[in-house]
Amino acid sequence: MFIDASSLDPASTYRLLVGSVVPRPIAWVTSGIPPHTVNLAPFSSFAWVSQHPAMLGFTINRRPTGLKDTMRNIERDGEYVINIAHQDLLDDVHASSEALAPDVSEAEARGLDLTPSQLVRVPRLAGAPISMECVHERTISFSPTGGDFVVGRVVGWHIDETVMRDGRIDTELLRPLGRLAGPRYTTLGTVIELPPVPGG
Repeated sequence: MFIDASSLDPASTYRLLVGSVVPRPIAWVTSGIPPHTVNLAPFSSFAWVSQHPAMLGFTINRRPTGLKDTMRNIERDGEYVINIAHQDLLDDVHASSEALAPDVSEAEARGLDLTPSQLVRVPRLAGAPISMECVHERTISFSPTGGDFVVGRVVGWHIDETVMRDGRIDTELLRPLGRLAGPRYTTLGTVIELPPVPGG
């Protein structure tokens, strides 16, 4: 089967992308500085884009009605936190993608505790094993339907010591979630370790 990308509408393109680029890590983003509402939303178009300084990027797609709360908050405040969820938080991650009114906090609606960050004013999720405090660096807009690629610089990490081993984050202890196509997720599964490749 061959599919000419120029023949696809936005919805069809999206379905092929989320089915092809798998599994995807999930950025569980808190945004909004109290007394503004603290928004919580998951984004699975997510990657690191710079090693030093550490910079992370994730895509926020636009709704037909306009910008999502996360994008508005980041544009207004210039700060946010990317939390990494473990598999026990799956139901909360999935439910937090619901489009609630801007004055309703998804964290509060799910009964998830927030705790102050150290260097940014946006709170982080207390139950997340990893939280990365971020300062907004730039947003790259690709198309009206393609959304905005948000890049932020990590200014601080919060790491639960239970996911650390020998001074490193142990992925098997972290038990991160991955996103597949549709409302489907995956857990870590089998880990295969190979010897390092010389010069790799």
